[in-house]
Amino acid sequence: MSRDQRARDNWALLHARDLASKNNQPLAVVFCLVKEFLGATRRHYAFLLAGLEEVRRILSEKNFPFFLLSGEPASALPPFLEKIGAGVLVTDFDPLRIKRRWKNAVAGKISIPFHEVDAHNIIPAWITSPKQEYAAHTIRKKIGKLLPRFLEPYPYLKKQVRTLSEKARRPDFKKVLDGLPLDPSVGEVDWIQPGEKAAQKTLSNFISRKLAFYDERRNDPLSDGTSDLSPYLHFGHISAQRAAREVKESSAPASARESFLEELIVRRELADNFCLYNRHYDSVKGFPGWAQKTLSEHAGDKREHLYGYREFEAGRTHDPLWNAAQMEMVRRGKMAGYLRMYWCKKILEWSRTPAKALKIAIALNDKYELDGRDPNGYTGIAWSIGGVHDRPWQERNIFGKIRFMSYNGCRRKFDVEAYIKKIKESEA
Repeated sequence: MSRDQRARDNWALLHARDLASKNNQPLAVVFCLVKEFLGATRRHYAFLLAGLEEVRRILSEKNFPFFLLSGEPASALPPFLEKIGAGVLVTDFDPLRIKRRWKNAVAGKISIPFHEVDAHNIIPAWITSPKQEYAAHTIRKKIGKLLPRFLEPYPYLKKQVRTLSEKARRPDFKKVLDGLPLDPSVGEVDWIQPGEKAAQKTLSNFISRKLAFYDERRNDPLSDGTSDLSPYLHFGHISAQRAAREVKESSAPASARESFLEELIVRRELADNFCLYNRHYDSVKGFPGWAQKTLSEHAGDKREHLYGYREFEAGRTHDPLWNAAQMEMVRRGKMAGYLRMYWCKKILEWSRTPAKALKIAIALNDKYELDGRDPNGYTGIAWSIGGVHDRPWQERNIFGKIRFMSYNGCRRKFDVEAYIKKIKESEA
């Protein structure tokens, strides 16, 4: 278990259970805890470990042992598999380079069958498309044709009768967390609770109280109109397939359901497609040719304001809206989607080069956002700075033909002054 950290609605777990059942063998679940993962902080590890504690509890009720191993999979897994006499290894899909490198390293050290199951996307990424998609409209057509086949109910995870002779020790997750070499400056958050049950409760609350108004409120950071599901989806505490089915079956207006499902399915699966087929997903090299050209042509344009990483991190720019958005992310680990685009585009405008802007945006996003180190994050930043999945717009200074966003544009979307005041008051 790696990307999809849940006991329910998990195709990788269900596939492994079916293999075990057909061969009359017990199934065990293993998670390899890597102490330093792409700059993750205590905020992220606390959320992850609390979720895993719930996974272990649910699995134990169904007689599935859960093992928490320490170290990268290539070093921790092979000796464990040999020790328990494993016959098959199953894992979940992840398009990020580091996860693919881990899996390849494991595959090179074992001789048993090794299966990969896409439990994250509704349609497995390699089935949706065999290549990088140009834009949302190209992948939307493919998803539309395949979705009825894959948007099916989940089977029930039955209790295991035969279990492993190797006993799993119950981890002290708090002790594990305190023993990790983590940056203490990025603290845990208390506005959201980790785990499968909390994720399902959040989904139910969104459908009953917010979904009907999704179209009109999702871009307003003052309205609390978003689903708050992104951290749960990132850590795999809830299945996008479960969320999609419940939203489709709700009584909310069709336009609201369609808007949410566009983001939940099309945009999320487009992000996985980008990271799967473009190995430069976190580099300027991953931008489309027209975007690289226009940014290069405007590389020498005069910047009215220039900031470095530390100034951005501390929210010390001339723009009070940008500063407020940054401080909300630092404190809460979350920023409204529309503001996230504005935040990122301004980093491009106020950095010496697009490459530096990209590096700063990724570093800040991955350090503070609960859903950092995710295909959605890398793709969203590449869209904002490098025109990925977008088209050329009217040419202007610094941005070239990259889509531009302004302070006044935000004022047309929501009450900017009220938002800034709200963040300042929360600092007091």
